[in-house]
Amino acid sequence: MGVPGWFARERADGDRFADLVDGTESPDGDEFAHELALVGGLRELGAGGAPDAETRQRIRDEIAGRLAEAEAAPKRRGHAVANLAAAAVALVLALGGITLLLSKDALPGDPLYGIKRAGESASLGLTFDEQDKAKKHLEFAANRVGELDELTRQGAPTDAYFTGLTDFETDLRAGVSQLTALVTDQGGQTRLAELRTWARQQSDRLGLQVDLAPAEARDKFSAARALLDKVQERTTDLGSRLVCYTITTGSSDELGAVPAAGDCVRNPDSPDAVLPPVTSSPPSSAPPATPTPSSVPPSSGVDTAAPTGPLAPPTGGTPPPVVATPPPTTRTVPPTTTTSPPPLISIPPLIPELPPIIIG
Repeated sequence: MGVPGWFARERADGDRFADLVDGTESPDGDEFAHELALVGGLRELGAGGAPDAETRQRIRDEIAGRLAEAEAAPKRRGHAVANLAAAAVALVLALGGITLLLSKDALPGDPLYGIKRAGESASLGLTFDEQDKAKKHLEFAANRVGELDELTRQGAPTDAYFTGLTDFETDLRAGVSQLTALVTDQGGQTRLAELRTWARQQSDRLGLQVDLAPAEARDKFSAARALLDKVQERTTDLGSRLVCYTITTGSSDELGAVPAAGDCVRNPDSPDAVLPPVTSSPPSSAPPATPTPSSVPPSSGVDTAAPTGPLAPPTGGTPPPVVATPPPTTRTVPPTTTTSPPPLISIPPLIPELPPIIIG
């Protein structure tokens, strides 16, 4: 049984469209103008993640094989051009993650916004450092604030605001919890100061948007700003406890570790503890005083450090007795004599192979 004429024409149109997509031929006038414009736009989006030539050829061969199967089953009906166009669109979308590229600018409430959030979750799953993961959460939260700003310009519905603010609070809580856990274990006043500044900036951005948002969403804006105020308070309280032995209460809430209260017993081993500088007096060039024995008791009032000898009599009184200084005693050390050992007498052996005889 031969191939029907209508199938041959559609097959020819499909081959023609494939050649135009590959660029081996040029279109005649407005031939496939809409389809080629769509393919060109998708190629521009996927230029950064285009596959290699081997992958292209493999997918092209797979499509050709499926068309061959359709030719072997003549009872199968369909619009060949539409199927080929759908296959071409699916091919381009599959190359380089076009779907994620298309969802890059998606806003809360858009059909591709869920794909965008799924891509962010995948990025978090591939991040293994806890500090980097906390920064990603805060980065995504800041992106939600930027998206809310765009929603106010477009006059989006209330549901879109609720979606964006809910996702903002989710990433904010996750990022702050992970970051405060790191600070509690490793210290880091700088991290807390940066987080406090970031929270204040996001609160200011939301404050500019609340008057432009629908009235039904303003309470949600106020709740988000209150959460940011709580973050600033938490970073301040936690920073004041980093130099203490007891930093947290051991419990946690939506923002992570809860700072301890009460008196602070400073921990000198804390990485955030600032110890006062140690000052040392310069060494004295004078030799240390050596106590001199004296025969005069302390109550006599005589300065034993002064040289001995006759003292000048005090005015209007009886001169004190003169204390004679005993002459220095010399100790004669007897000379030491050493007696040399007597000489050794060695008699050669009388019989060979015997040792000599030594006397002494």
